[in-house]
Amino acid sequence: MADGEDLQTFTSIMDALVRISTSMKNMERELVCPVCKEMYKQPLALPCTHNVCHVCASEVLLQHGFLCCDPTSEPSSPAATPATRSPRLGRRAVPKPDRLDRLLKSGFGTYPGRKRGTVHPQTVSFPCPACQRDVDLGERGLGSLFRNLTLERVVERYRQTINISAAIMCQFCKPPQLEATKGCTECKSSFCNECFKLYHPWGTQKAQHEPTPPTLTFRPKGLMCPEHKEEVTHYCKTCQRLVCQLCRVRRTHTGHKITPVLSAYQALREKLTKSLTYILSSQDTVQTQIAELEETVKHTEANGSQAKEEVSQLIQGLLAMLEEKRATLLQAIEECQQERLASLRCQIQEHQAMLENSGMVGYAQEVLKETDQPCFVQAAKQLHNRMLRATDSLQSFRPAATASFSHLQLDVSRELKLLTDLAFTRAPEAPVIDTQRTYAYDQIFLCWRLPQHSPPAWHYTVEFRKTDAKAKGGLKLWQRREEVRGTSALVEYLDTDSVYVLRVKGCNKAGFGEYSEDIYLHTPPAPVLNFFLDNRWGFNRDRLAISKDQRAVRSVPGIPMLFAAERLMTSCHLSIDLVIGDVAVTQGKSYWACCVDPSSYLVKVGVGLESKLQEWFQVPQDVVSPRYDPDSGHDSGAEDTTVEAPPPYAFLTIGMGKILLSHGSALTSRDPNGCTVPLPPRIGICLDYEQGKVSFYDAVSFRELWECGVDCSGPVCPAFCFIGGGALHLQELVANKQERKVTIGGFAKLD
Repeated sequence: MADGEDLQTFTSIMDALVRISTSMKNMERELVCPVCKEMYKQPLALPCTHNVCHVCASEVLLQHGFLCCDPTSEPSSPAATPATRSPRLGRRAVPKPDRLDRLLKSGFGTYPGRKRGTVHPQTVSFPCPACQRDVDLGERGLGSLFRNLTLERVVERYRQTINISAAIMCQFCKPPQLEATKGCTECKSSFCNECFKLYHPWGTQKAQHEPTPPTLTFRPKGLMCPEHKEEVTHYCKTCQRLVCQLCRVRRTHTGHKITPVLSAYQALREKLTKSLTYILSSQDTVQTQIAELEETVKHTEANGSQAKEEVSQLIQGLLAMLEEKRATLLQAIEECQQERLASLRCQIQEHQAMLENSGMVGYAQEVLKETDQPCFVQAAKQLHNRMLRATDSLQSFRPAATASFSHLQLDVSRELKLLTDLAFTRAPEAPVIDTQRTYAYDQIFLCWRLPQHSPPAWHYTVEFRKTDAKAKGGLKLWQRREEVRGTSALVEYLDTDSVYVLRVKGCNKAGFGEYSEDIYLHTPPAPVLNFFLDNRWGFNRDRLAISKDQRAVRSVPGIPMLFAAERLMTSCHLSIDLVIGDVAVTQGKSYWACCVDPSSYLVKVGVGLESKLQEWFQVPQDVVSPRYDPDSGHDSGAEDTTVEAPPPYAFLTIGMGKILLSHGSALTSRDPNGCTVPLPPRIGICLDYEQGKVSFYDAVSFRELWECGVDCSGPVCPAFCFIGGGALHLQELVANKQERKVTIGGFAKLD
């Protein structure tokens, strides 16, 4: 039983040692200089938050043409003696004294890190080996950097923990030297007990020096300002730099937020503790993420190999096709060549027959010796034909075939361009939202396009979410419509009086591209009322023309308007033409929008009691009637009743590209006259039947233009009035757009 317990104890001790060893080895990565790959020696804190040895930093600046001061310690420091200097210094080439003299006489100041050959002060740029960026060190160069004393202490504790530091010998003993037992920060030396007493006698000022553990790297008691050699006492939050009392009063930190170093210490210590606690408590998550990353590495290796194989196969296919095409083209050239050679050889034979010693000439000479006339005629007739052909060939000599093969030349410029442009498929670029065609009404109609030189997209993904200012974070989760074909989409089932943010991204064989810029759309403040213009009764058909779809109306003044204008000159009345909607509102809130032609002379949009509107049709109103007040900007229609009663009509007056507003309006942005604003592209009207009020909006930005009360004791109808020429059309419902819908995953989408 005892043996089992001893074995278990030994196993637990070994496991603990293994964990400590592993932790130490892992921590060693944080203690290695990125330049010399050894543990830090007098590390300096760079502005980019990385560290580098003082000696290494000096060498890097020397390599880049900057002159630095001696990076070693003071002569009294043991680190400056040959016996205790870092081994790395022995491997470094020290500049020759005559070279240093030439550099110093050429106009250098005393700041380390001054550029060679320059007289005027300039900033020193240090190439950080950790982040691969150039760090601005200012005019003082390395002289403006703080020494990272905390990192030095960690390195020293690490050396002591893993016992890699050699024994420190007394620097004042005669051989043989004894091991040092004490150190002195003031003297910057290590002593044995006897030498410490000898060099710190009682009754002298050195006797007040406090002994410290022996070390080769002596650090000051506190962090000193590199410029003023004063102890730092404050922290500048603006510059994110420790400062001393002298730095604090300099103009460099005027207006900066400076706090005591104790406050910065407590705040940063608390943040670091919280971060460390969170990391230590999330070890399972870290292990899970490491496993996921390792799995991703495996997939990356496998997918990379597969991609290489696919590219190789495609290139092999191209090569095989090129080889097949090459064989076909060479065969065509070979056939043409053989045909021409055959023709030329035949022609050569014909010409050779005309030579003096040829057979045909000799045969002709023998035939001429024939004296028998019938026999001569018989033989000479055939020979004469041959001789005629030879004569013609001789007189009109021309090779039977040309030696040129220009008609078999290949033009591969297009193919070479294609091969030059042969590259991996790129994902589509971020789509551009078409703000002119995108709008929110009963639904949201979203329209976009790809940039000019973007790769094509197979389909798109539309994402949208509602912004909620009251909710924490202000945003809800994204809702997604996938595999949208075409460059437009409908977004349905939206809340009224809400702001939605939408974005789009394309997809092709290379995957998904970047998202478009977010677009924010405001939905109407109430459900959209769908109605048509009533063309059955009441309106003046001589002066008003309603479109076939009953969604647009145009005022045509013509001859009747001219006659009315003539009567106006003789104090007769000029009538107002009225048209109403075919739907009346009896409850709830309703919203609709219309577009008014900016060139319209005078148009009024609004609502009115259905009964009063019917009376209007029976007794038309006019511009000189006491019931019409042209100065108010809006028709009250209730001046004959009591002041407290709401008017039966509420109209917004529009004319010549302007909106006329009453002086009591709450509008904040007005023109210099204070009573008109520019006409927006669309006008929105919202009727609250229960509250008995109507509001007019800029239907693009949903900025309220005007609000007033209206009598809702009966059905209320949309109404539109015209004086002179003008036109308007009702906003088309998004649901009525002539687009083919495709349903994927339960969502309606456009093809």
